[in-house]
Amino acid sequence: MHCVLLNADYTFLNMVHWKRAMCLIAKGKVQVLRESEKTIHGAEGLAMRIPAVMRLIKLIRTLYRNRIPFSKKNVLIRDGFRCAYCGAQKTPLTIDHIIPRARGGTTCFENCVASCRTCNTRKGSSVPSEVNMFLKTKAYQPTIAEFLRMKIRNLGLYDVLKELGIY
Repeated sequence: MHCVLLNADYTFLNMVHWKRAMCLIAKGKVQVLRESEKTIHGAEGLAMRIPAVMRLIKLIRTLYRNRIPFSKKNVLIRDGFRCAYCGAQKTPLTIDHIIPRARGGTTCFENCVASCRTCNTRKGSSVPSEVNMFLKTKAYQPTIAEFLRMKIRNLGLYDVLKELGIY
């Protein structure tokens, strides 16, 4: 379970694990804006609801990156955890290079897509058109705002942030 952490000016900062969120609450560094439905039970019958959205009390300066770093996890999030060739949500997804590395393809967002093992094996070291396979999704470099929106939607927190006026 993750919680949304906002800066003091209500800009999105990060997603934090609920254990880290509880530490921030105990130290008095955050204000809880919305709580989730889930509760944790502690010693002596203490029950607390896990926060969904929190805001830092003090503003911290952030350095913004201009690109999302390339990783398998980020490609899977971008593609919605679906195979780019068949559209299936099979669990062991791999990363497939559209133009294979053996043919000079690079490892970047524009050349990599999520693929199930069946499609990845079928394609092999060929270009998709050579084996009559076609992409259902486009390979592209996501922007930071778009990527955060996708990540928040996947966690089911988009409606909560929209209600707060953040998105």
